[in-house]
Amino acid sequence: MVSPLVLAEACYLIGKFGSADNEATFLRGMARHPFQLEPLSTADLERMAELVAQYGDLRLGGTDASVVVLGERLGLTRLATLDRRDFSVVRPRHTEAFELLPAPTGPRRTPRTAT
Repeated sequence: MVSPLVLAEACYLIGKFGSADNEATFLRGMARHPFQLEPLSTADLERMAELVAQYGDLRLGGTDASVVVLGERLGLTRLATLDRRDFSVVRPRHTEAFELLPAPTGPRRTPRTAT
């Protein structure tokens, strides 16, 4: 399942940092992939607004909120994301937390501090 807002955000970023050919290739790939675009309902928009307000300090945006809402509505517990910061904090209604994929690998790096 893919939120239409995620698709739109990906197209924006690919177009901004890539080329029209990159964006077209991405869209063709999405059309051929088994992922399904899941439409948002007006009830989903209301829940997205709740999440954006609830996680205002996190600055959770509408795109990420749409992923949470669709996960809640469809009973999904696993998310593919590179945004571990936001999705590790958000608590969906239907499960304690989302399992985030890909799973972290290797040792965590700790920032160096100047001495």
